[in-house]
Amino acid sequence: MIDIHRRGFLERAGVVAGAIGLGSSPFSRIAAAPIDEAGDSPAELDRHRYPIGVSTYSFWQFRGERLGILECVDRAADMGFDGVEILLVQMRDTSNAALQAIKSRAHSLGLALMGFSTHQGFVSPDAEFRQSEVTKTLGQIELAYRLGIPTMRINTGRWGTSGSFDELMANKGIEPTLPGYTDDQAFEWVIAAIEALLPKAAECGVVLGLENHWGLGRTAEGVLRIVEAIDSPWLQMTLDTGNFLERSYEQMEAMTSSKVPISLVQAKTYFGGGRWYELDLDYARIASILRNSGYRGWISLEFEGNEDAEVGVPESLALLRKHFS
Repeated sequence: MIDIHRRGFLERAGVVAGAIGLGSSPFSRIAAAPIDEAGDSPAELDRHRYPIGVSTYSFWQFRGERLGILECVDRAADMGFDGVEILLVQMRDTSNAALQAIKSRAHSLGLALMGFSTHQGFVSPDAEFRQSEVTKTLGQIELAYRLGIPTMRINTGRWGTSGSFDELMANKGIEPTLPGYTDDQAFEWVIAAIEALLPKAAECGVVLGLENHWGLGRTAEGVLRIVEAIDSPWLQMTLDTGNFLERSYEQMEAMTSSKVPISLVQAKTYFGGGRWYELDLDYARIASILRNSGYRGWISLEFEGNEDAEVGVPESLALLRKHFS
């Protein structure tokens, strides 16, 4: 039996919880908020809200001295992002102490480390070279694991027959094969190399995301040919909105319609004009494509404009919040 003094305290506590608790709890705010005009409840609206992170690439773009990852994390927090995607080539130090310092800083600022962007290339007739790239990538998976990052961007690599990256961009990412070899052979090399990575990915709990990123991954068809042939839960896809230079929306829809999931979306913006090119991307349409596909993961900004990052990155975040929130 509850005595009268205790019962009175509980009743008063309930009134206080109703007056104060409902106003401070995020769950109670959802419960008390009105239904929107379309008839969706706040919980349903929240289900369609995407977390938005930023790639450290956005603050550096391979220009000048490499910007430190900790500085990028601080900037991301100050600008209001939800998470950070780390570009491996930008890291000055990959010692365990440095990795844990990054993880600690992000946690203290309320940021998730939600993506790890790496480079490798398996398009080579040299079996020893391909094996060295596999070994390198296995080490990269281990770095992602130590950072606590759940997904890692990988590339197919490319033939390397372009004189420079600028020339590759001028040719819209298209380049000839090496004399005496075919793309079909290259697909076999890439598939075998990625299959060799999967046991390590499973061991570390790091999902590999093959990106539409030049080489054999220049088109959705190329990416899908690889991931659907391998058919592993540890190999998914990273969708980059700015890497399709023709039939952009058609190719995005092809990737999002596959039985292989999207592990991360990298969203390009070009405030101040594009460095190599500029696409007029309709993010309302892109958001619709992603929602219709059931994608509920991260959106990671890759700012690739000529505007100063201190201006262009916040502008980009506002654009993405508008369409993905």
